Amino acid sequence: MAILSLQNVSKSFGALKVTQEVSFDLAPGEALGIIGPNGAGKSTLFNLITGNLRPDQGAILLDGRDVTGETPMQRCASGIGRSFQIPQPFDHLSVYENLLVAARFGGRLTAAEAPAHCADILRRTGLAALADRKAGGLPLLNRKRLELARAMATRPRVILLDEIAGGLTEGECVELVATICDIHAQGTAIIWIEHVLHALTSVVSRLMVLNFGRMLMIGAPDAVMAAPEVREIYLGIEA
Repeated sequence: MAILSLQNVSKSFGALKVTQEVSFDLAPGEALGIIGPNGAGKSTLFNLITGNLRPDQGAILLDGRDVTGETPMQRCASGIGRSFQIPQPFDHLSVYENLLVAARFGGRLTAAEAPAHCADILRRTGLAALADRKAGGLPLLNRKRLELARAMATRPRVILLDEIAGGLTEGECVELVATICDIHAQGTAIIWIEHVLHALTSVVSRLMVLNFGRMLMIGAPDAVMAAPEVREIYLGIEA
């Protein structure tokens, strides 16, 4: 059974159709990449999966259970975690305190369970030395790491990454990809929106292309990137 399924999910804002009958299944432990031009509806799709937006039609299933009507908090508690394109930590809290909030309220861990869980995530994301640092003073790479760590602290079975490599140097990107590969190796399913294609394709096993809210294609990354319609729409190269 798929861990996450979207069935003919659509969303409009007035006359603007931002998501049009999108359907796909995500297998347990799978890594799926999503690409498309700006305005293709990628972040809107994430908002529909997490419950920040309600679809006008269609259904979203987690482990075969319809969660379309559930709140973001309910979906988080069920195992859907998310990082945002622009990191949104609690700037006045330390790195550790940010994780503790996520673990207690998103991951539903007890006061006794949360500290060890957060310490493990700090280690895995390379943030252990910065545990007591205020989140508002972190440079971009470590803010991105913290955004990823906060999502991990909720104990997700599916984690949504929204352009987490954007704005990083090549070396920083390599470091972050290594962390994402570690998360994936532990069995967490991933859906990753990204414009840094070499980072994305080093992790994902399938690639989906969105254009004007419609799913244009889904398949093996090499085959998708070689398709003439993808090269024309996404890369601006005439087919």
